[in-house]
Amino acid sequence: MKIGVIADDFTGASDIALTLAEAGMSVAQFIGTPQKPAQAALDAGVIALRSRTAPVEIAIAQSKAACAWLLEQGCAQIVFKVCSTFDSTPNGNIGQVLDALAEQMDVESTIVCPAFPENGRSVYQGHLFVNDVLLSESGMQDHPLTPMNDPDLRRVLAAQSSREVGHIAAQVVSKGAEYISAAIQQHAAHFIVDAIQDQDLMTIGAAAKTVPLLCGGSGIALGLPRNFGATAATPSWKGVHGKGVVLSGSCSRATRTQVATFKETAPSFAITAQDAVLGIATADSIADWVMAQTGDALVYSSADPDIIRDAQRQFGQDKAAHAIEALFAELAATLAARGMTRLVVAGGETSGSVVSGLGATELTIGPRLTAGVPMCRSGDIALALKSGNFGGADFFTHALSKMEVST
Repeated sequence: MKIGVIADDFTGASDIALTLAEAGMSVAQFIGTPQKPAQAALDAGVIALRSRTAPVEIAIAQSKAACAWLLEQGCAQIVFKVCSTFDSTPNGNIGQVLDALAEQMDVESTIVCPAFPENGRSVYQGHLFVNDVLLSESGMQDHPLTPMNDPDLRRVLAAQSSREVGHIAAQVVSKGAEYISAAIQQHAAHFIVDAIQDQDLMTIGAAAKTVPLLCGGSGIALGLPRNFGATAATPSWKGVHGKGVVLSGSCSRATRTQVATFKETAPSFAITAQDAVLGIATADSIADWVMAQTGDALVYSSADPDIIRDAQRQFGQDKAAHAIEALFAELAATLAARGMTRLVVAGGETSGSVVSGLGATELTIGPRLTAGVPMCRSGDIALALKSGNFGGADFFTHALSKMEVST
């Protein structure tokens, strides 16, 4: 392997795996750290963890284990993949994990850039923007698990890291890779690097040729494969037919719009926190409903922030979230056992639950459905693992349809 990726959730893992695959690398997405060596022909390995909201100590331990395995496979560069909205709880854990990986790899300086211009994420003057508004005004301030109220990435990272946090401004990036490299060499730090457009990420990629450890969204990988001689390619896909279902646990604005759009033409089943915590809704009963539908169906727990906050106050944040995700995991396993072949999943935590419920250990990466979202396969099951904020209003219909078409 040449590039190793440690992703802190499952949608982020498939997101960056797509970026590397489209750049011409042979890629595999692993569910957790593998227990055996990878195939020798792989150029890149992406390890999907569920560490984004995990306690710091657990996130560090899981990430270090993943890093050790990737280094054993020969990786010359490690990317710590986080969300393009830099999601973390107030207590971390992006900074703490990055510190631990830097110490493990004996790295003095790192590049940190969550920019993903194609999906409206840009970093300017050290601040993260979502389209034309600051992160703190984008809806992410209402996230039920990782509310982001500070758009200044320097402050966010400095509060979590014991290392110095530096900044490389857009004016330096625009001058070229050699200027970024020169800035990095001035002193040891985690460097927040501005990026406004894809060309900035290509420039950062060129500057990262001799930087062993990077942190960011999938966009940070745009320019890396070129350093290893890769050329652009389109992953192939064999169409998957059969029943399809959307499982949506994300509460982002984009997903709530997608849920509302899909409900106009497809049958839907809503799961509330009360349903999950009190066992009112069970995997078997929901699966019975899904399989009884004549077409594709939707099962969702996505709700407005006020509804989520009320549920958290009633049952507790962790209890409500864990109950819903456990239900999605059991539902995925039940549906697969009954012959479901196409699953579209919205939300990082929900995707992790679904993939775990399916018992998958490795995913094959297919073509893109939209920016940041590929089609994947686990055996005979087609999957689309969508970050909450990604995709247009008709994404669910589009994804289920595309899964049936060979390319």
